[in-house]
Amino acid sequence: MRKNGTKRIFVALSGLLVSLGAVSLTAAPGAAAATSVPVIAEAWEKSPVYVDPAASDQLSGADADALANKIEDADKPVFVAVLPADFPQQDLFRDLRTETGVTGAYAIRLGDKFDAKADPQVLNNNEISNLVQTYGDETNTKTQLNAFVDQAIKDANGTAPSSWAGTGSDDGVPVGALIGVGVVLVAGAGATYAVVSRNRRRKADEQRAALEKLRVVVDEDITAYGEELDRLDFHPAEAGADDTMRADYERALDSYEKAKSYMAAAERPEEVRGVTQALEDGRFSLALLAARREGRPLPERRAPCFFDPRHGPSVKDAQWAPPGGAERSVPVCLADATRLADGEEPLARTVATDSGERRPYWEAGPAYGPWAGGYFGGGILPGLLIGTMLGSMMASPAYAADYGSGYGDFGAGSGYDGGDYSGSDFDPGDFGGGGDFGGGGDFGGGGDFGGGF
Repeated sequence: MRKNGTKRIFVALSGLLVSLGAVSLTAAPGAAAATSVPVIAEAWEKSPVYVDPAASDQLSGADADALANKIEDADKPVFVAVLPADFPQQDLFRDLRTETGVTGAYAIRLGDKFDAKADPQVLNNNEISNLVQTYGDETNTKTQLNAFVDQAIKDANGTAPSSWAGTGSDDGVPVGALIGVGVVLVAGAGATYAVVSRNRRRKADEQRAALEKLRVVVDEDITAYGEELDRLDFHPAEAGADDTMRADYERALDSYEKAKSYMAAAERPEEVRGVTQALEDGRFSLALLAARREGRPLPERRAPCFFDPRHGPSVKDAQWAPPGGAERSVPVCLADATRLADGEEPLARTVATDSGERRPYWEAGPAYGPWAGGYFGGGILPGLLIGTMLGSMMASPAYAADYGSGYGDFGAGSGYDGGDYSGSDFDPGDFGGGGDFGGGGDFGGGGDFGGGF
């Protein structure tokens, strides 16, 4: 009976301590388990810091716990491993990132060498490379890892993976010690939890408000596209219709249905990109169908009109500058190209701003970035928006965490925020960092570990 009672006490306290982030599950020095990529990834499910038993002389258990607590308290997706010098280096970062499956920043001390890589949603290539270059030559493991983590958690986007709030084990942990620690921690941890919860609620509220603002604009786009389908007045069985025309029409209809279903299912602002991308695909299919019916040459695939994507695919590039900004080449429809050539203002798509007035979308708030990103893609969008209010917002380090990523120079990514589980869905070429900073030799600049993949 006493044994069962003790177990119940431990279970209750361990749940309390885990919820407060008080128990760190770093590998204890001298652990017997053989280390491998799956072992490290499994340990990272519970704690951000893993120390290989063969490398326990580099970072003590207490120092590893303190480092893990620092990362958990910051609520950032930063992973650290301390491994022996003879640990296999081939494809190590790629394999660890694939096995762990979490969008984050990954730092490894391997013997006396150091390197790190990160998903661009969390730290862009310049940020992670500069961190490695700054701290890579430090010889003391504790000093190096703490310095790296201190700066990384300041710069990193995203939040910690939810698995770090999981349960732990009672092996070798005295119940009395847990009781004492739990009593001490309860007083202060409630306030910390309240702050974190409040910040997350605030972010969720902001994303919901941004999505509702986007919903108005996207519903207008979907309605306009549906009206284009009606005006086309195409019937698959009409005289002169062939299989290519029917295929164009089917793709146009599919795009319409996709746009409606994607918008109905959207829960975050970045998911709007799929909606406007579907509309852009559909309008090109309509342009192909119209050309076939009229016997005209088929149009080339071009970006939609910059000033209002509802104008359809662009026909040329024209020079334009926003007020006070530099001139740049933008894709335009024939009507807007004519207006610009005549010295007139183009017919810009206006949207509601926080002040209640309607302004061109590039002069509105940050929520319109995903909307524009779906139409113009990540490759050309930065050049189109440079010097505009929206472009400046999208270039800020925090933008990807709040409104998604994948905007070319504004931050490439897969659409997962830092800390989200993406599994193996990441591009190793974008998983950046490292360089020839990692202490010399093959680690850092050579082989598959540290440099590019």
